[in-house]
Amino acid sequence: MEKKEFKITIDAPREQVWQILWDDATYPKWTTIFGEGSRAETDWKEGSKALFLSATGDGMLSRVVANRPYECMAFEHLGEVKDGQEYLDSELAKQWAGAIETYTLENADGKTVLTVVMDIADEHMDYFLSTWPKALEKVKELSEEN
Repeated sequence: MEKKEFKITIDAPREQVWQILWDDATYPKWTTIFGEGSRAETDWKEGSKALFLSATGDGMLSRVVANRPYECMAFEHLGEVKDGQEYLDSELAKQWAGAIETYTLENADGKTVLTVVMDIADEHMDYFLSTWPKALEKVKELSEEN
C-alpha cells in the first residue's frame, strides 16, 4: 500500500468546505465521481462505524479515527460491505485493512486548502489517481457556488 496526497485550493471558508464534504445533502454530490448513488452511513463521531456505500449498497466498512471540525476528518478502512453483509476477511477487505484516509482543511489567504491523504493498494492506484482530482474539483465547485 502506498500513501498518495491530493490537494486543491478552494475560494471558500473551511466551515463551508467542511459542510460540503460531510453533510448528508452534499456528500453524495461530490462522491458521485466515485460512483453514482454513493452515500455514507455514519454519525461522523470519533470511534464510530462508517459505511461508504454505492447505489447497490456495496462498499467499505470503516471507522472514524479523527473528527476535528473544520480541520481534520480521518477514517481507517476495516473491511467491505457486500450484499448487506460486513466482511473483515474477504480478499477486498484484506487489501484495504488498516488503510487510512485523511482530510485536512487549512486556511490560506482567505481560502481553504483541502488535502486528502490516502493509503492505496497497487491494484486500485490508477482508479484513484484519476478519480480523486475530479472529486476535489467537484468539492471546489460545490463550495464556491454557495
